[in-house]
Amino acid sequence: MVDRLILVGMMGAGKTTVGRLAAERLGWGYLDSDTQVMADTGRTVPELFAERGEDAFRAEETRVLVGALSGDQPVVVSAAGGVVLSEANRNLLAGSGTVVWLRANPATLAGRVGSGDGRPLLGEDPAGAMRELDAVRRPLYASVAAAVVDVDDLAPTEVVDRVLAAAGLGTGGGR
Repeated sequence: MVDRLILVGMMGAGKTTVGRLAAERLGWGYLDSDTQVMADTGRTVPELFAERGEDAFRAEETRVLVGALSGDQPVVVSAAGGVVLSEANRNLLAGSGTVVWLRANPATLAGRVGSGDGRPLLGEDPAGAMRELDAVRRPLYASVAAAVVDVDDLAPTEVVDRVLAAAGLGTGGGR
């Protein structure tokens, strides 16, 4: 099987930053599913939600995830935060590589996303919305993760170190 490192977690957990750094360190390709959805549709996440609704956005997430996990080159994938809401996506994640959950407390996540601009699910109360989303998604992330890295008090480079160690990738480019 092709080596794939898949990062899951809530918005604000650091998937994009950590994913880029991990891919660079490993010498692997990198794909951020939110960025890919925007590139493919020509729309930002808020625009997609407003114009086509959440279901259409989730369908785009799934399409991008399938593409990211079907290539034949080693890749680090930063999966969209809500991708675990679909059972089919959870099955795909669990069977397509090493999944590492970047776990953070809802208060940490709320602090990182601030006012929630550009994040349609956060509404007028980002901290409250983050707690609610976390309560729903936490068991779903746990169900697909081969490893968990708690990120609350860590710098991105420390998270990368722990992710690569948890995935058995050390600091080099392969298993």
